[in-house]
Amino acid sequence: MSIDTNRTPQEYEVLSGGGAESAQMARRGITRRQVLRRAVTLGLGVVGIEGTYMALTMLYPNLAGQFGSVITLSNKSKYQSAAQKQVLIDQRGIFYEPSAKTYIMHLTKDGADFALQGQTLQNNLDASNWLQDQDGTYWLSLYQVCVHLGCKVPFRDDCVSFKCPCHGSHYNVDGEYLDGPAPRSLDRFTMSFDGSGNVQVNTGKLNQHIQRPDAQTRILVPPTVQCSA
Repeated sequence: MSIDTNRTPQEYEVLSGGGAESAQMARRGITRRQVLRRAVTLGLGVVGIEGTYMALTMLYPNLAGQFGSVITLSNKSKYQSAAQKQVLIDQRGIFYEPSAKTYIMHLTKDGADFALQGQTLQNNLDASNWLQDQDGTYWLSLYQVCVHLGCKVPFRDDCVSFKCPCHGSHYNVDGEYLDGPAPRSLDRFTMSFDGSGNVQVNTGKLNQHIQRPDAQTRILVPPTVQCSA
């Protein structure tokens, strides 16, 4: 049936049964197929925009202001320092911060059993992201992920070290490789303190270059306590 575009939408509705909307579309020279095509194009555009945003958020999470940016944690006073052999998770020496996916290490000034001395020690501390505070204590921010296959590695009070439950990779209190299949030491973030004394961790800056230590690069003496599987 030919379409008389001079009729009103109501007249066309009576004659054709297509509804006032169809008549209005006919008056404008627009077919249902064209409307459907435009709707599909618009829908795909919206989906594309949402997908792009999600991809950027995953690749650059700092856009969301969360993990991947500088995260301000608690005041330094929360993180009680301890000697290397006396650390206890979330009590003294080692603290887990889920928002930054990091372990905060805080060792007393004289409580680190250093295996190196002098400038060699200082060079390795700098390369490994250690931070020495004004009071002489030592700080470090360790990424929670085992560098072997990506499992979350817990700190074990019983053997004063990190032990991965998945495949047994073993790391010292400062994240240095001890044994197991891990190819290197734990990765670590850059950390600092703001003007109020709060701990800040830059989770967008990850140091992944701390290799398995040898006699010339190992910072801390390994623990003497055995760490069972």
